[in-house]
Amino acid sequence: MLLDTASLYFRAYFGVPDSVKAPDGTPVNAVRGLLDFIDRLVKDHRPDHLVACMDADWRPHWRVELIPSYKAHRVAQERPAGPDEEEVPDTLSPQVPVIEAVLDALGIARVGVAGYEADDVIGTYTARAAGPVDIVTGDRDLYQLVDDARGVRVLYPVKGVGTLNLVDEAALREKYGVDGSGYADLALLRGDPSDGLPGVPGVGEKTAAKLLAEFGDLAGIRAAVDAPKAKLTPTQRRRLTEAGPYLEVAPKVVRVADDVPLPDADTALPHGPRDAGALEELAARWGLGGSLQRLLTTLSA
Repeated sequence: MLLDTASLYFRAYFGVPDSVKAPDGTPVNAVRGLLDFIDRLVKDHRPDHLVACMDADWRPHWRVELIPSYKAHRVAQERPAGPDEEEVPDTLSPQVPVIEAVLDALGIARVGVAGYEADDVIGTYTARAAGPVDIVTGDRDLYQLVDDARGVRVLYPVKGVGTLNLVDEAALREKYGVDGSGYADLALLRGDPSDGLPGVPGVGEKTAAKLLAEFGDLAGIRAAVDAPKAKLTPTQRRRLTEAGPYLEVAPKVVRVADDVPLPDADTALPHGPRDAGALEELAARWGLGGSLQRLLTTLSA
């Protein structure tokens, strides 16, 4: 089981009231909400391995070089060296180091790699996996990894994690008309304002799906642009031609990496805390109460 950790703690932050506070009055709604999420996921799905995948760089420079608008609207402050600062709620930022410390004390593998997003870490673990993989994320970009033949599916939270949409290739075909391998092409054609991806003007989700059904993949669509007899309207042909420079670089931006240099990490689901003393101090300082106790009980079961 691979957790898109930031996606989940953002959901926890907005789903749990900020009246949930530590003894000193600091909000810990994201911390406790994430612990509750993990407890429910482990209880319901019993993974053998669990990795909390992290954004070491939420807006990698190599992606921005290709498409400068990539996530640009979410930048709070640009930094000449290191990752740009992301715009996040004031009371969430201080909770992230607490989340990291708690995961480490629990012994839940926490993996981020410099220069890469959590999506890329997830993509690489998925590529290397010998058995089935559950990816837990609120980010549709990771639908591109869904692969029935390999047992790779996405668990997409609808309400907390109590209600999850199980996304397999049948679900993708029903909703988008593509399978996992076709989803990245659909996404880059359609564009995504939330990620600053312009897409091809005039090509929405339905048109993108029709083009992919007709021509197979992005390469097939681009070849059709230069084939006079291909079934494209004059407007589609013009728009796809004009979008040529974008379509040249978008695949590298939209497709998750599968060759990230992952560090050695013990990904086995822990049955007890790695550092009980540190966990006890964190529980007392941040008032983690029942959320932590429930997770410890679940892990030990």
